Amino acid sequence: MAVAALPLGHSAAVAASQERLLAYGARIVGDDARTRVVMDFDRPPSFSIHYIANPERVVVDLPATAFGFPAKDLEARGLFKDIRYGTMDGDSARIVLTATKPVRIGTAKVQADEGGKGQRLVLEAEATDKATFNELVKAQSWGEPEAAQTTSAMPAPENAGPGDFIVAVDAGHGGIDTGAIGVDTKTQEKDVTLEFAKAFADRLNGVPGIKAFLTRKDDSFLSLSERVRIARQNRASLFVSMHADTLRQKEIRGATVYTISDKASDKLAADLAERENLSDQIAGNAATAEPPEVADILLDLTRRETQAFSISMAESVLTSFKDQVTTINNPHRHAGFRVLQAPDVPSVLLELGFLSNTEDEKLLLDQAWRDKIGNLLTEAVKRYRASMVAKGG
Repeated sequence: MAVAALPLGHSAAVAASQERLLAYGARIVGDDARTRVVMDFDRPPSFSIHYIANPERVVVDLPATAFGFPAKDLEARGLFKDIRYGTMDGDSARIVLTATKPVRIGTAKVQADEGGKGQRLVLEAEATDKATFNELVKAQSWGEPEAAQTTSAMPAPENAGPGDFIVAVDAGHGGIDTGAIGVDTKTQEKDVTLEFAKAFADRLNGVPGIKAFLTRKDDSFLSLSERVRIARQNRASLFVSMHADTLRQKEIRGATVYTISDKASDKLAADLAERENLSDQIAGNAATAEPPEVADILLDLTRRETQAFSISMAESVLTSFKDQVTTINNPHRHAGFRVLQAPDVPSVLLELGFLSNTEDEKLLLDQAWRDKIGNLLTEAVKRYRASMVAKGG
């Protein structure tokens, strides 16, 4: 089987990197009392530091930055058990350091490196007590802009007419949230989902009466609530979120369709929903309380109807996949995915396959297979739309 690499748009990537800071080197040293993180840049970076509790994290915000060093150069150690870095939007990037215990940044400075060819950001972290860490959280004048969209403009379908069937195609993960990593090629889930979502939206836009749009068009981070809000504000008739996760059980492979439910259908679904719901935390967003439930019987009825429509879409997908695409056992599952929580937009989460499985990983990178899945999904949307029209929806 021929395995094609995902297209990267080389010229566009080069042009973007010329405008962004370049982080070309990194290292981390220390123990569980003091840890130093150093990152080398091509020019002096501006930065700001924030603290977030539950779990304890240090967030370093930067201007738009291209990270050009191997991931192994900044593997967690000492006071930090996890380190993430990446794009937030077109203008900013972020480093998130998740701590093993309460910490404080004793020194944070930018200085020229010894060779004189660049600048380095030096962070000196030291262990502290919980009370001190909590004071650092309270003292900062920083609030996560959860209510504001981080992308520059609200995505929307182009030239949509009043009778068009609007589909929000959501590429899972993005930016600092890489998602799963391929077991063989180290392909990042955020790249798989974006390439697939673009091609799927193009197919849908070729169908008369259907207008599809992407919740994200590039390697930017979107919070889970932003994805839901984008679909609702565009009055989407359907929301399809694309994913390619990993499992501890590497022998499990195949596509799966998920719908929302208060109670998970099984442990695999519950574990997957828990991991997907951590997307905001991975990106260094402060925890936000879920919106209070509105005691409105009409809203409850809307949710019930929407859930039924979501199940109908899941069944349409599996009808298309039957005898054409490998699926896991019991391929329609459900759990409490936050990205599927719009009360008035039928929503499904599609696991295209698992990057933890060698065979699935090969298929996810194979252009012919992606084309096949895209065509089958397009037929599933057309069938679902026809059923909604027949029901007067």
